Amino acid sequence: MHERNSEAKRVSPLAMDSQEFREVGHQLIDRIATFLETLPQQRVTPAESPTLVRQAVQADRPLSDRGEEPALILNRAASLLFEHSLFNGHPRFWGYITSSAAPIGALGDLLAATVNPNVGAWLLSPVASEIEAQTIRWIADLLHYPTDCGGLFVSGGNMANHVCFLAARQAKANWNLRTSGLNGVPLRLYCSKETHTWIQKSADLSGLGTDAIRWISTNDQLQMDVTELKEQIRRDLAAGERPFLVIGTAGSVSTGAIDPLPELAAVCREFDLWFHVDGAYGALAALLPDAPSALAALKLADSIAVDPHKWLYAPLEAGCALVRNPDKLRDAFAYHPPYYHFGTEAINYFDLGPQNSRGFRALKVWLALQHAGREGYVQMLSANISLAQTLFQQVKQHPALEALTHSLSITTFRYAPPDLTLRDEKTQTYLDDLNRELLTRLQNSGEVYLSNAVIHGKFALRVCIVNFRTSLDDIHALLPLVTRMGKDLDLELRPQHLAP
Repeated sequence: MHERNSEAKRVSPLAMDSQEFREVGHQLIDRIATFLETLPQQRVTPAESPTLVRQAVQADRPLSDRGEEPALILNRAASLLFEHSLFNGHPRFWGYITSSAAPIGALGDLLAATVNPNVGAWLLSPVASEIEAQTIRWIADLLHYPTDCGGLFVSGGNMANHVCFLAARQAKANWNLRTSGLNGVPLRLYCSKETHTWIQKSADLSGLGTDAIRWISTNDQLQMDVTELKEQIRRDLAAGERPFLVIGTAGSVSTGAIDPLPELAAVCREFDLWFHVDGAYGALAALLPDAPSALAALKLADSIAVDPHKWLYAPLEAGCALVRNPDKLRDAFAYHPPYYHFGTEAINYFDLGPQNSRGFRALKVWLALQHAGREGYVQMLSANISLAQTLFQQVKQHPALEALTHSLSITTFRYAPPDLTLRDEKTQTYLDDLNRELLTRLQNSGEVYLSNAVIHGKFALRVCIVNFRTSLDDIHALLPLVTRMGKDLDLELRPQHLAP
């Protein structure tokens, strides 16, 4: 009788009883804790070829007919991830704007997946919906943005910007765009040449087409030229076209440049345009006591995109769209078919964005904000910026390096052998090739991980620090490595490229 009852309790191949769940869960947590403890001593990346990684995964292995024990599967998965990954949580990962993820966020994802609320409708996710709304208010407050704004969590910066883009398109159309479409109206939008490529995707997916984008030049600091912006708007108005949106960047991907946001806000008021700020990376610097002055204009924006999985150190995915007037989100996204009976008193996130089924992304951010507090984030962001500044000063003082830019927590530079005093076109091409190959070798070394930028036509090494594990010792270790590898590479390549 006991065996029959025991079998009756486990009727699904995916079920796990509480004891088994505890055992395999404890084993996995122990492995994760060891991984995090030893992460600084590991290579940033194994730099393996796709073929080797496929072999490790056994890509050709067919799915078995019979299931396997959870402990075995999880142990295998952990080994694959810990042995064959690029570790963006490593203290010397400075490649892309992907942060070291807060451990409490990982636990938050486990908790969210366990309850598995569908944060599309309040009835399906009552407390999760309220936690998301509270997290939105907290983020808005960090940015000095109105806390009664509308907002929601999405996958990342592309989608956060796209949600705001669609809200702007709907808000500035004076016809029923949602039923009639564009009707041939030539809507035009304005951004700098440093704007992230999300804008091309949005122009494409929204039906405007990429020709609707007016790319405005930048100044020496790679900030949008406001005079050129106003001239272009006036030309488009004179030609019978319909300007509707200006996009300012608060922390560009390449260099961390911040557009003149107060001036852009004034232009939008003058011409009655929607003012959007792509702050996916840099907007959160607004919480610092010594924040760049231009970020004070975030409060003037009609919408802001910000990525908690960048400078709030949340695990992927966590993007956030903020819109000053919540009704503008509903105008752009809300539909109420007869099979929806969710009521209107509570917040229903399917009304505010493109998704109906939505995961509980907000929980990991909500937890981390409470874990560190405002002062903790001020400390971590300030440290990242200070380390980037220190690196920039070290580069400026090194005879074999050329400092290019520093803004927020991004520094760019290149290796430039001091005996190459001639800076003609051929030499510049060689320096681009030299630094391009140097970057590849630095990445493959596993000792550090940088990325690249192109600054005023120069191929540059780019160090972006959004990492709470990075220390001054890590920064001090970088330049000796760069100059040693650069010198060896120069000896190897120069005879081939700059032969007399």
